[in-house]
Amino acid sequence: MMLRPGACCLALAAAVLGLSTMVAAQDRQTEAAPVYGVRLPEGYRDWKLISVAHEAGKNNDIRAILGNEIALRAYRAGTRPFPDGAVIVRLAWRFESSPRNDAVFPAPQSFVAGAATNVQVSVKDARRYAASGGWGYGQFEDGKPDPDEALTRSCAACHARLDAGEPDADRVFTDYAR
Repeated sequence: MMLRPGACCLALAAAVLGLSTMVAAQDRQTEAAPVYGVRLPEGYRDWKLISVAHEAGKNNDIRAILGNEIALRAYRAGTRPFPDGAVIVRLAWRFESSPRNDAVFPAPQSFVAGAATNVQVSVKDARRYAASGGWGYGQFEDGKPDPDEALTRSCAACHARLDAGEPDADRVFTDYAR
């Protein structure tokens, strides 16, 4: 069977586009955040929900906190410190009112996730990250690591303050929502 020249070009273009998309996705996965070398975990958007949060003030965001299977088992069992290999991912979006939803309700009351702001990743490896309480951190915008080393270092400092007041938290802010 012979393909027409136009069909050949279309098939070739589709193959090139598919390959370039796959390569771009792999590149994003291989980019590491500064300081700790943390990467966006593959498939993290399909992980199970640990909890949600609303951060008011300067951030004014809504968050979903997800965990890999190791983190989930530790959360469910109340295991602290978290075992090595636990990964917690926090996705954040602008916290916005929803005029669309409010039009249905008797009063303005609906808030939704607006534009995405960033994704933060915490990886437990007591040996590799011994200097930061056993956790490595990374922040990502649009799938790319934030290159600001001071920002990345501030993650460990902030989590250490939590640990000082609540040592059994293992530097983790989020409790498991049951």
